[in-house]
Amino acid sequence: MYLSALVGNILIIVITRVDAALHSPMYFFLKNLSFLEIGYTTSTIPKMLVNFFTKRKGISFLGCATQMYAFSLLGITECCLLAAMAYDRYVAICHPLRYITVMSWNMCFLLSAVSWLIGVLLALGQTTFIFTLPYCGPNRINHFFCDLLPLLKLACVDTFKNEIAIYMIAVLFIMVPFLLIVTSYVQILHTIFKMPSAGGKRKTFSTCSSHLVVVTLFYGSAIVTYLRPKAFYSSSSNKLLSLSYTLMSPMMNPLIYSLRNTEVKQALKKLIAKNINT
Repeated sequence: MYLSALVGNILIIVITRVDAALHSPMYFFLKNLSFLEIGYTTSTIPKMLVNFFTKRKGISFLGCATQMYAFSLLGITECCLLAAMAYDRYVAICHPLRYITVMSWNMCFLLSAVSWLIGVLLALGQTTFIFTLPYCGPNRINHFFCDLLPLLKLACVDTFKNEIAIYMIAVLFIMVPFLLIVTSYVQILHTIFKMPSAGGKRKTFSTCSSHLVVVTLFYGSAIVTYLRPKAFYSSSSNKLLSLSYTLMSPMMNPLIYSLRNTEVKQALKKLIAKNINT
């Protein structure tokens, strides 16, 4: 599954780079998303596989902090990037005559850079916040990677304020981008429903359906993991949910975009045909 996620996302990056028909803002963001997914799954799964297949089950304090920083950075950046992708679809469908002007390459780079900057700064603050707490034992994490909530359980001080702070950050940087996505799609659906022909509705919706499925997969598991009440928290369910957005989502995204997107399918066929002919 890990190799499938790597190969699928690398293939998306290659296709969007070599095919001139995919040199558009929509595929610029898709290329960024695939790069994020590769880093996102690589920050946790290789270490989990090493722990599973060998007798070495540990991770150093610095290694744990590095893993949590990378995971947080990439996860937060993906939240923001998915919102940028929704905005791109909103402009393309609701304001098509202004699309080239609004979604210029400068705007695309700006949205991508802001997403990464938010991820870098917030992950740095969050990691520093967690790893400056006193840890006096036990040192066994009940999880397959260094995640926020399992680490907080190891601190030997009252972590109520820390949990509230994490919850507020999650609300701000998970729910705010999610609400922006929802707002964009409300406007998109309103525009689609006003179209006179059924064929036009289907064709227009097909340009954003892949993104909508990816958002549902990613945000569904993330919201349930980090925003559910503490009374409903359990280690076993948390592990299962974490596995869904660290492995299943990166593996499914290339399949979703290749199976549901005609342009990507055509580019993939051309790439395969070119390699066969050579």
